[in-house]
Amino acid sequence: MDLAATTRLVTAELAAAAAERRVGLTAEAEDATPVRGDRILLRHLMTNVVRNAVQYNHPGGRVRVRIEGRTVTVVNTGPPVPADKIPALFEPFRRLTPDRTAPTPGNGLGLPVAASIAEAHAAALTATPGPQGGLTVTLRFPPAP
Repeated sequence: MDLAATTRLVTAELAAAAAERRVGLTAEAEDATPVRGDRILLRHLMTNVVRNAVQYNHPGGRVRVRIEGRTVTVVNTGPPVPADKIPALFEPFRRLTPDRTAPTPGNGLGLPVAASIAEAHAAALTATPGPQGGLTVTLRFPPAP
């Protein structure tokens, strides 16, 4: 599967949602290496991660998707995320804030679904807090057998 082509498709599909939220969305690929996997599932994985970065951002924020080799990095400039809260974001129906009536749509399934798809493809999906807020989500695919 061509990660660069999938990333271009996903960012194009989410461009309107990003513009509506006034979030800048960019994608770049350097030496993207094809990966083995189910094209539809990997598109869902990328969509969930990028949509999450757009959705949990703030007006005027940015989302940057970068591919280098078999690694995809999605960086957003959203609100601060405490490092100890990150593991819970990968659990179903968990969000950073427990308020189910928060103005941000979603039900806490985007990152858990993405993690399950990554695991099924022997890829690692991790997240770290950004120094000024937001998250850096990294997806690393293994070398092709």
